[in-house]
Amino acid sequence: MAALASSSSSLLFSSPPSKLPSPSLYPLPRLSLSTSSFLSSSLSISPSFFAYPTSSRRYSAPSFTVKASAGEKKKVLIVNTNSGGHAVIGFYFAKELLGSGHEVTILTVGDEGSDKMKKPPFNRFSEIVSAGGKTVWGDPADVGKVVAGATFDVVLDNNGKDLDTVRPVVDWARSSGVNQFLYISSAGIYKPTDEPPHVEGDVVKADAGHVGVEKYIAEIFSSWAIFRPQYMIGSGNNKDCEEWFFDRIVRKRPVPIPGSGMQLTNIAHVRDLSSMLTLAVENPEAASSNIFNCVSDRAVTLDGMARLCAEAAGLPVEIVHYDPKAVGIDAKKAFPFRNMHFYSEPRAAKDILGWNGTTNLPEDLKERFEEYVKIGRDKKPMQFELDDKILESLKFAVAV
Repeated sequence: MAALASSSSSLLFSSPPSKLPSPSLYPLPRLSLSTSSFLSSSLSISPSFFAYPTSSRRYSAPSFTVKASAGEKKKVLIVNTNSGGHAVIGFYFAKELLGSGHEVTILTVGDEGSDKMKKPPFNRFSEIVSAGGKTVWGDPADVGKVVAGATFDVVLDNNGKDLDTVRPVVDWARSSGVNQFLYISSAGIYKPTDEPPHVEGDVVKADAGHVGVEKYIAEIFSSWAIFRPQYMIGSGNNKDCEEWFFDRIVRKRPVPIPGSGMQLTNIAHVRDLSSMLTLAVENPEAASSNIFNCVSDRAVTLDGMARLCAEAAGLPVEIVHYDPKAVGIDAKKAFPFRNMHFYSEPRAAKDILGWNGTTNLPEDLKERFEEYVKIGRDKKPMQFELDDKILESLKFAVAV
């Protein structure tokens, strides 16, 4: 069971420590330690399985491999989407890798001169270049031509949602001698469960495009890892998350939340996603053949998110609950999060990679509100047509 914690009247839930598998059900890992010099050493725990998981078992810590080589630097190619909330993952990942001494090329879908490139995080790509990285644009289907024959140790696909889009990148990477393939999937492929949170090994939607990609990568590469993110915050994100709440709070409007508001979700700072990916690059044997929920280690209720945003802004908030069906509103269009428990835990990353999250929503949201005001979004004229329809149906008067 999740542990309930109170934080300034907001509801946050901490994930419990992962439970190790019973010795009677799982083989004990084989352990070996080798040291070639005082500069490098490796600790190896042999994996007990390498196939793409197809069962519906709940995640439990498998035997795994940890191998660290001091000073080993990689050449990494990031194939980055040009839209949606995932673009910021590639941006943060590139900067973290460069900060660790790796070589990075980020290939963004489309043209450098397009209007999309005027928006975050693309308008901040100079930060990648100034740190020593390379930026290129083009069609991932022609990735070999776009990178002009350059070679890489690692490829991350942070773009495709279906096999037709990702297959050319996977096939090129394999034929070009890439050693490790990483893929940004989605926690949205999990089937709804009566036993939240979602953990690695839970049943996924067989017809989801990401699932076909995951399976294909596992068939083609011997060293691969899948990452399933949820919602994220962070400077440079071009998909509304906390901004949706700020928009209403600063204008002293009610915040309409579907259902009871007690639905659990997971919101991570993108720096935690990039740190998890970096650990996979620097510990390829540990990461190999594993799926990782790329999320924070705490949950938050929908009402709790509204209150935390209000606290970050230093303003009061009025929450209004509604039934989307009764109002005749599509909650997907009226609200930025799913109207259900949608909460994953990063158990595999903690157990296998030794990852630790740093997301602290109360503090991170203060930083996000400062940027929100700095760019002038608090003064930007806005229409709230769906909100008004919801509030009108509830006979709720809004001050103008």
